[in-house]
Amino acid sequence: MTTGVRRRMGVEERRQQLIGVALELFSRRSPDEVSIDEIASAAGISRPLVYHYFPGKLSLYEAALKRASEDLAGRFDEPHEGPLGARLLRVMRRFFDFVDEHGPGFAALMRGGPAVGSSATNALIDSVRQAAYEQILSHLGITEAPARLELVVRSWISLAESTALIWLDGRRIPRGELEIQLVHDFAALTAVSAAYDAEMTALVRRVVQDEPTDGPFADLAARLIALAG
Repeated sequence: MTTGVRRRMGVEERRQQLIGVALELFSRRSPDEVSIDEIASAAGISRPLVYHYFPGKLSLYEAALKRASEDLAGRFDEPHEGPLGARLLRVMRRFFDFVDEHGPGFAALMRGGPAVGSSATNALIDSVRQAAYEQILSHLGITEAPARLELVVRSWISLAESTALIWLDGRRIPRGELEIQLVHDFAALTAVSAAYDAEMTALVRRVVQDEPTDGPFADLAARLIALAG
Protein backbone atom coordinates (compact mmCIF):
# COMPACT_ATOMS: atom_id res chain seq x y z
CA MET A 1 0.00 0.00 0.00
CA THR A 2 1.41 3.38 -1.00
CA THR A 3 0.75 6.78 0.48
CA GLY A 4 0.38 9.88 -1.69
CA VAL A 5 3.13 12.38 -1.11
CA ARG A 6 2.72 16.03 -2.01
CA ARG A 7 5.43 17.04 -4.48
CA ARG A 8 7.71 19.77 -3.20
CA MET A 9 7.78 22.77 -5.53
CA GLY A 10 10.86 24.71 -6.44
CA VAL A 11 11.10 28.40 -5.58
CA GLU A 12 10.11 29.75 -9.00
CA GLU A 13 7.41 27.14 -9.49
CA ARG A 14 5.85 28.07 -6.14
CA ARG A 15 6.05 31.78 -6.97
CA GLN A 16 4.27 31.18 -10.26
CA GLN A 17 1.62 29.10 -8.51
CA LEU A 18 0.97 31.89 -6.00
CA ILE A 19 0.78 34.47 -8.78
CA GLY A 20 -1.76 32.31 -10.62
CA VAL A 21 -3.86 31.81 -7.49
CA ALA A 22 -3.76 35.51 -6.64
CA LEU A 23 -4.66 36.49 -10.19
CA GLU A 24 -7.67 34.18 -10.09
CA LEU A 25 -8.86 35.68 -6.80
CA PHE A 26 -8.16 39.26 -7.92
CA SER A 27 -10.11 38.54 -11.11
CA ARG A 28 -13.25 37.71 -9.14
CA ARG A 29 -13.03 40.37 -6.42
CA SER A 30 -11.29 43.66 -5.87
CA PRO A 31 -7.73 43.10 -4.61
CA ASP A 32 -8.63 45.16 -1.52
CA GLU A 33 -11.11 42.42 -0.57
CA VAL A 34 -8.70 39.50 -0.95
CA SER A 35 -6.60 38.55 2.07
CA ILE A 36 -3.27 36.78 2.30
CA ASP A 37 -5.06 34.04 4.28
CA GLU A 38 -7.38 33.41 1.31
CA ILE A 39 -4.45 33.25 -1.07
CA ALA A 40 -2.61 30.84 1.20
CA SER A 41 -5.68 28.63 1.58
CA ALA A 42 -6.33 28.54 -2.17
CA ALA A 43 -2.67 27.63 -2.77
CA GLY A 44 -2.76 24.94 -0.09
CA ILE A 45 0.05 26.45 1.95
CA SER A 46 0.42 28.37 5.19
CA ARG A 47 0.24 32.15 5.54
CA PRO A 48 3.92 32.41 6.65
CA LEU A 49 4.96 30.51 3.53
CA VAL A 50 3.26 33.11 1.32
CA TYR A 51 5.40 35.76 3.02
CA HIS A 52 8.46 33.61 2.35
CA TYR A 53 7.95 34.18 -1.38
CA PHE A 54 6.42 37.67 -1.33
CA PRO A 55 7.00 40.43 1.27
CA GLY A 56 3.31 41.31 1.33
CA LYS A 57 0.07 41.50 -0.63
CA LEU A 58 1.24 44.56 -2.55
CA SER A 59 4.22 42.74 -4.07
CA LEU A 60 2.04 39.71 -4.89
CA TYR A 61 -0.57 42.00 -6.44
CA GLU A 62 2.08 43.67 -8.59
CA ALA A 63 3.38 40.26 -9.73
CA ALA A 64 -0.15 39.14 -10.62
CA LEU A 65 -0.72 42.48 -12.33
CA LYS A 66 2.41 41.99 -14.42
CA ARG A 67 1.14 38.65 -15.69
CA ALA A 68 -2.30 40.14 -16.40
CA SER A 69 -0.81 43.14 -18.18
CA GLU A 70 1.22 40.87 -20.45
CA ASP A 71 -1.96 38.94 -21.25
CA LEU A 72 -3.93 42.12 -21.92
CA ALA A 73 -1.19 43.60 -24.12
CA GLY A 74 -1.20 40.37 -26.12
CA ARG A 75 -4.89 40.84 -26.92
CA PHE A 76 -3.93 43.69 -29.27
CA ASP A 77 -1.56 41.45 -31.25
CA GLU A 78 -3.36 40.69 -34.52
CA PRO A 79 -2.09 39.30 -37.86
CA HIS A 80 -1.80 41.94 -40.56
CA GLU A 81 -4.27 40.23 -42.85
CA GLY A 82 -7.54 41.52 -44.23
CA PRO A 83 -9.18 44.96 -43.91
CA LEU A 84 -8.41 47.15 -40.91
CA GLY A 85 -12.01 47.31 -39.67
CA ALA A 86 -12.25 43.53 -39.32
CA ARG A 87 -8.88 43.40 -37.57
CA LEU A 88 -9.89 46.05 -35.04
CA LEU A 89 -13.13 44.19 -34.36
CA ARG A 90 -11.24 40.98 -33.58
CA VAL A 91 -8.96 42.95 -31.24
CA MET A 92 -11.95 44.47 -29.43
CA ARG A 93 -13.51 41.04 -28.98
CA ARG A 94 -10.34 39.72 -27.37
CA PHE A 95 -10.06 42.88 -25.26
CA PHE A 96 -13.59 42.39 -23.92
CA ASP A 97 -12.86 38.69 -23.36
CA PHE A 98 -10.17 39.83 -20.94
CA VAL A 99 -12.42 42.41 -19.29
CA ASP A 100 -15.16 39.79 -18.93
CA GLU A 101 -12.78 37.23 -17.40
CA HIS A 102 -10.98 39.66 -15.07
CA GLY A 103 -13.71 42.22 -14.33
CA PRO A 104 -13.00 43.19 -10.70
CA GLY A 105 -9.25 43.04 -11.22
CA PHE A 106 -9.47 45.15 -14.38
CA ALA A 107 -11.64 47.71 -12.59
CA ALA A 108 -9.33 47.80 -9.59
CA LEU A 109 -6.35 48.33 -11.85
CA MET A 110 -7.92 51.21 -13.77
CA ARG A 111 -9.83 52.80 -10.87
CA GLY A 112 -7.42 52.07 -8.06
CA GLY A 113 -6.40 49.09 -5.97
CA PRO A 114 -3.86 48.27 -3.26
CA ALA A 115 -1.02 49.31 -5.54
CA VAL A 116 -2.45 52.68 -6.48
CA GLY A 117 0.18 55.23 -7.25
CA SER A 118 3.08 52.79 -7.11
CA SER A 119 5.64 53.30 -9.84
CA ALA A 120 5.50 49.58 -10.70
CA THR A 121 1.73 49.63 -11.20
CA ASN A 122 1.81 52.80 -13.26
CA ALA A 123 4.58 51.38 -15.42
CA LEU A 124 2.57 48.21 -16.11
CA ILE A 125 -0.53 50.17 -17.08
CA ASP A 126 1.55 52.39 -19.35
CA SER A 127 3.19 49.34 -20.92
CA VAL A 128 -0.22 47.94 -21.92
CA ARG A 129 -1.27 51.27 -23.42
CA GLN A 130 2.02 51.59 -25.28
CA ALA A 131 1.76 48.05 -26.64
CA ALA A 132 -1.75 48.78 -27.88
CA TYR A 133 -0.59 52.06 -29.41
CA GLU A 134 2.29 50.42 -31.26
CA GLN A 135 0.08 47.61 -32.53
CA ILE A 136 -2.47 50.03 -33.97
CA LEU A 137 0.28 52.01 -35.70
CA SER A 138 1.70 48.82 -37.18
CA HIS A 139 -1.72 47.97 -38.63
CA LEU A 140 -1.77 51.40 -40.24
CA GLY A 141 1.69 50.75 -41.69
CA ILE A 142 3.21 53.66 -39.75
CA THR A 143 6.29 53.62 -37.55
CA GLU A 144 6.47 57.28 -36.54
CA ALA A 145 3.02 58.82 -36.01
CA PRO A 146 2.38 62.47 -36.82
CA ALA A 147 0.90 64.49 -33.97
CA ARG A 148 -2.75 64.22 -35.05
CA LEU A 149 -2.58 60.46 -35.54
CA GLU A 150 -0.93 59.97 -32.15
CA LEU A 151 -3.75 62.00 -30.59
CA VAL A 152 -6.38 59.87 -32.33
CA VAL A 153 -4.87 56.50 -31.40
CA ARG A 154 -4.10 57.35 -27.78
CA SER A 155 -7.54 58.93 -27.34
CA TRP A 156 -9.17 55.81 -28.75
CA ILE A 157 -7.24 53.54 -26.37
CA SER A 158 -8.41 55.67 -23.43
CA LEU A 159 -11.96 55.48 -24.78
CA ALA A 160 -11.77 51.68 -24.94
CA GLU A 161 -10.66 51.58 -21.28
CA SER A 162 -13.45 53.92 -20.16
CA THR A 163 -16.05 52.04 -22.18
CA ALA A 164 -15.01 48.73 -20.60
CA LEU A 165 -15.20 50.18 -17.09
CA ILE A 166 -18.68 51.61 -17.67
CA TRP A 167 -19.81 48.31 -19.19
CA LEU A 168 -18.63 46.41 -16.11
CA ASP A 169 -20.89 48.58 -13.94
CA GLY A 170 -24.11 46.71 -14.64
CA ARG A 171 -23.39 45.52 -18.21
CA ARG A 172 -26.42 47.47 -19.39
CA ILE A 173 -25.34 47.59 -23.04
CA PRO A 174 -24.78 44.34 -24.97
CA ARG A 175 -21.09 43.63 -25.16
CA GLY A 176 -21.14 42.92 -28.91
CA GLU A 177 -22.64 46.34 -29.60
CA LEU A 178 -19.85 48.05 -27.69
CA GLU A 179 -17.19 46.09 -29.55
CA ILE A 180 -18.43 47.29 -32.91
CA GLN A 181 -19.15 50.77 -31.55
CA LEU A 182 -15.50 51.12 -30.53
CA VAL A 183 -14.40 50.19 -34.05
CA HIS A 184 -16.81 52.85 -35.34
CA ASP A 185 -15.37 55.29 -32.79
CA PHE A 186 -11.89 54.71 -34.19
CA ALA A 187 -13.12 55.40 -37.72
CA ALA A 188 -15.02 58.52 -36.59
CA LEU A 189 -12.08 59.97 -34.65
CA THR A 190 -9.81 59.39 -37.63
CA ALA A 191 -12.28 60.94 -40.06
CA VAL A 192 -12.76 64.05 -37.90
CA SER A 193 -8.99 64.49 -37.68
CA ALA A 194 -8.73 64.07 -41.45
CA ALA A 195 -11.05 67.07 -41.89
CA TYR A 196 -8.29 69.23 -40.40
CA ASP A 197 -5.15 67.66 -41.82
CA ALA A 198 -4.07 66.60 -45.32
CA GLU A 199 -1.80 63.83 -44.00
CA MET A 200 -4.70 62.29 -42.10
CA THR A 201 -6.90 62.65 -45.17
CA ALA A 202 -4.44 60.57 -47.18
CA LEU A 203 -4.36 57.94 -44.43
CA VAL A 204 -8.15 57.67 -44.30
CA ARG A 205 -8.38 57.33 -48.09
CA ARG A 206 -5.77 54.58 -48.07
CA VAL A 207 -7.59 52.67 -45.33
CA VAL A 208 -11.06 53.08 -46.82
CA GLN A 209 -10.08 51.80 -50.25
CA ASP A 210 -9.32 48.38 -48.75
CA GLU A 211 -12.56 48.15 -46.78
CA PRO A 212 -15.33 45.83 -48.04
CA THR A 213 -18.91 47.01 -48.43
CA ASP A 214 -20.00 44.71 -45.59
CA GLY A 215 -17.25 45.74 -43.15
CA PRO A 216 -17.63 47.78 -39.94
CA PHE A 217 -16.36 51.01 -41.52
CA ALA A 218 -18.91 50.77 -44.35
CA ASP A 219 -21.57 49.99 -41.75
CA LEU A 220 -20.74 53.24 -39.93
CA ALA A 221 -20.94 55.22 -43.17
CA ALA A 222 -24.37 53.73 -43.91
CA ARG A 223 -25.62 54.61 -40.41
CA LEU A 224 -24.42 58.20 -40.72
CA ILE A 225 -26.02 58.58 -44.15
CA ALA A 226 -29.28 57.26 -42.72
CA LEU A 227 -29.12 59.85 -39.93
CA ALA A 228 -28.60 62.64 -42.44
CA GLY A 229 -31.63 61.49 -44.38
